[in-house]
Amino acid sequence: MSNRPISGIDTPASKTELRPVPRDGLYAWYVTILLTIAYAVAFVDRQILNLLVEPIKGQFSLSDTEISLLQGLSFTVAYVVMGPVFGRWTDIGNRRTIIWTGVTIWSVFTIFCGLSQTYWQLFGARMGVGGAEACLMPAAWSLLSDYFSKEKLPRAMSIFLMGPYLGGGLALIFGGLVIQQLGHVGPVDAGPFGLLAPWHLAFIVVGAPGLLLAAVMLTVREPPRAKGTGRAEQERFTLGQIWQFLSEKRAFYGAFYGGMSLHVIALYAFPAWIPSFLIRQHGVSMASVGLEYGASVLIAGSLGVWCGPYVAKALAARGYRDAAFRTPALTTLGVVPFAVMLPFCPTYELALAAAVGVTFFYTLPMAMAASSIQMVTPNRMRGVVSSLYVFTVSIVGLGLAPTFIALITDRLFGDPGMVGWSLALVCSVSSIGASILMLRGLGAFRAALAERESEA
Repeated sequence: MSNRPISGIDTPASKTELRPVPRDGLYAWYVTILLTIAYAVAFVDRQILNLLVEPIKGQFSLSDTEISLLQGLSFTVAYVVMGPVFGRWTDIGNRRTIIWTGVTIWSVFTIFCGLSQTYWQLFGARMGVGGAEACLMPAAWSLLSDYFSKEKLPRAMSIFLMGPYLGGGLALIFGGLVIQQLGHVGPVDAGPFGLLAPWHLAFIVVGAPGLLLAAVMLTVREPPRAKGTGRAEQERFTLGQIWQFLSEKRAFYGAFYGGMSLHVIALYAFPAWIPSFLIRQHGVSMASVGLEYGASVLIAGSLGVWCGPYVAKALAARGYRDAAFRTPALTTLGVVPFAVMLPFCPTYELALAAAVGVTFFYTLPMAMAASSIQMVTPNRMRGVVSSLYVFTVSIVGLGLAPTFIALITDRLFGDPGMVGWSLALVCSVSSIGASILMLRGLGAFRAALAERESEA
């Protein structure tokens, strides 16, 4: 079968890029770092809104539930619609081109968020950001799987998956700095774009660098797709064949998709509402939360992802062949004690420490979860399978998780000051459920892994 790329843009230049690139070499690590930066930038653009909840609520007179729709639904609707499109394009097209296109579009729409003058304009701009960001995960995972051997892939994945926590931390830090520097300045007259408050400017400041990143992405070479000796590595599959494969392996994929969907409820609900909890419960300023909690997310989140492969290696040394999937199944439980502590913390410092614990443990499973699904999925199915992962976790985690917190706070407790109790309840219950589902899928993972290894 030819290695000729099939994509929406099939140029002579794209044909010459499919030259061998040494696996595990320096260039592969360069691509990993660049993809990690792209993921970080995506999360800066995605999560800057979490710090700006209070001024946006004030300007547009919104409830917690209405603001949660900006955090979740507006982004997720476009994200899940475009996920399968980008996933299929990943399996048949030029993955560098896909990522370049997405980075450019989401950066432009982040700037549009900063120019929005109504709730619905901001809602629409957030949809644009979400739709474009759906490109990154399937294309990046597929690229890394072709740049790295099975032995090095978990470490590359762990570096790539630091991106959200680097980005989430930097979003809060940069947002805090912008608010700190411009908070005393009144609205800026932007002519046809109207008056821009400091929260508008925060979006513009974090959106603009993405356009530079898009240009740098053009330095990435599209590698030939890796081939094994088995038929599953050497042919393209129809969507019907992919669906049949997933149905046959549903004991693993169901446990994976279901368990990780529950896990990411904590991953998205917690950072969406913890800044508001700290501001409301402990009376700290928005700038202080941005700088201090942002630094905590950057450090604890990155450390959690980095530690995942070490936990898996320790389990493998004890004889667990399913260490890649056992790691997320067990470590998601670490979220529970810290989440439960949160509403009982009497001081800001203790609440911040509990938040650090939650952040570390909701990031710890991510690298090995990503690696496990790549290990048991044929190359030419990885884009669609990864996009289905994006679809499922986005619906539950990104789309619904922030609104779960808001609805419990607004409807059950009826008090914005009780948001800490909402976080404790939702994050602990979802983490326990995630662990139960994934533990039930360990046997199916071992069987799928053995089958893939026999085809290699």
